[in-house]
Amino acid sequence: MKEIKIIKNRSDIGAGTRGSDMGVDAIEIAAINRGSNYFDRFTHEDVITENESIYNRENNSFAKRIENVFNQCKRLANHVKVNLQEGNFPIVISGDHSSALGTISGIKAANPTKKVGVVWIDAHGDLHSPYTSPSGNIHGMPLAATIADDNLDCQINDVSRETAEFWEQMKNVGVPGQKVAPENLVFYGVRDTEEPEDKQIEKYGIKNYKVAEVRFRGIEVCVNETLEKLSDCDVIYVSFDVDAMDCDMISYGTGTPVPKGFDQYEIIEIIKGLLASKKVACIEFVEVNPLLDLKGNKMAETAFEVLEEITKTIENI
Repeated sequence: MKEIKIIKNRSDIGAGTRGSDMGVDAIEIAAINRGSNYFDRFTHEDVITENESIYNRENNSFAKRIENVFNQCKRLANHVKVNLQEGNFPIVISGDHSSALGTISGIKAANPTKKVGVVWIDAHGDLHSPYTSPSGNIHGMPLAATIADDNLDCQINDVSRETAEFWEQMKNVGVPGQKVAPENLVFYGVRDTEEPEDKQIEKYGIKNYKVAEVRFRGIEVCVNETLEKLSDCDVIYVSFDVDAMDCDMISYGTGTPVPKGFDQYEIIEIIKGLLASKKVACIEFVEVNPLLDLKGNKMAETAFEVLEEITKTIENI
């Protein structure tokens, strides 16, 4: 059995709304309030952050704070890489979703000759680049950097040389070049995308298991198909953005809430099904924002419910 290591990455500089840096602590508070000793049972590492950069004058309007996000991804990649090399199972708890680039880069750096598959459980595609992003928030860009495709056919932004240079560096975190081939990417619950992302999904034939399809066909069928699609992959990374869940049913405690999502039991079952393949090397939880939660600490409590349940499965692998 691999040793579980919790990596706490309290960074929210890739998001458009502040507060997801508090998500880690909100999840810990949820554990305490449930009488759980979860965070005492496992060793953890804290990733140094650059959250103070939020006060800097903004220069890179199409990729906000890109220099700081780049540094953050490099740091997180190193934490993940070292833990995988030591034979641990890293569970990463991050603020905003730009962190996924760091995590995936760390997985690839630890497995440079192996194929990495990604299961992206999220309301959003996060396939924008600085050239296509309507907001400039980098939490909408990690997969574009991961697959190393700027989608210039859909370019709407005139990006400065400085931003372009940092973006090139971001695409080369961990190891140079593409980390994940687009055909080894599977979406669950993606339902809020812009046209440039839709074009990428269509171009690469990225499978998106929408909520209605998963409920109609059954989780087991969809997960088995996913594992079949990723059968050539040696390792799988699972990224769980809490906005994949239904904000009306669960909570608005996340940066970009979207209705008509999954419930926590469906998320648990999906992740457990993926874990059964024994290929999953790392799982990440992102975008819990307690400042936006209208129901106390409900989103963090729900995220902890998922975390606790899937950890039991990891311990038994």
